[in-house]
Amino acid sequence: MKLKTFLKKKYSPVKLKHTNTNHFVIKAKINGVKGRFIIDTGASSTCIGSEFTAKFKLNATASDTKATGAGSIDIFTEISHENSMQIGRWKKGNMAFVLLDLSHINTALKQHYSKPIDGIIGADILKKGKVIIDYDNDILYFKKEHFEY
Repeated sequence: MKLKTFLKKKYSPVKLKHTNTNHFVIKAKINGVKGRFIIDTGASSTCIGSEFTAKFKLNATASDTKATGAGSIDIFTEISHENSMQIGRWKKGNMAFVLLDLSHINTALKQHYSKPIDGIIGADILKKGKVIIDYDNDILYFKKEHFEY
C-alpha cells in the first residue's frame, strides 16, 4: 500500500506549493480571512505579520518576549488570543498567534520573485493537527480526528 493511500484513511490532505526560495506555502484562514503562509517546522510558534493585524481581525496585546530567527534577533512581538484558524478541512478555535514584523522575510521573497506571505505556520499548529508532511508528493496531512465543525 502506498503512503498516500494509507494516509487518506485517517488524514485529510492539503496540497503544498513551492516558492522560488524552495519554501512550502499554503493558504489558510485566520478568523475567516484568507492568507498565505510558509510552513516552518523549525518555528516554535505560528506568527502573523504585525502589519496584518486589522486584515485578520486580531486583538494585539504587548508581549515581553522577543523573537529570533530568519536572520534577525530581538524582534518586538505582540500576541493575539482567541482566534480561529482553518487549513483545508482542519479547523481550530481559541488559538494564540505571535505578531511580529515580517517585512525582512517578504523583502527576501520579493528579491527571489516570490509572492509575499502573511505569516508562518509553526510547530504549534503542526503538533495540534498531528501533521505528517509527505515531501515526495508535496502534501501536508492533518489527522481527521482533530477536525472541529
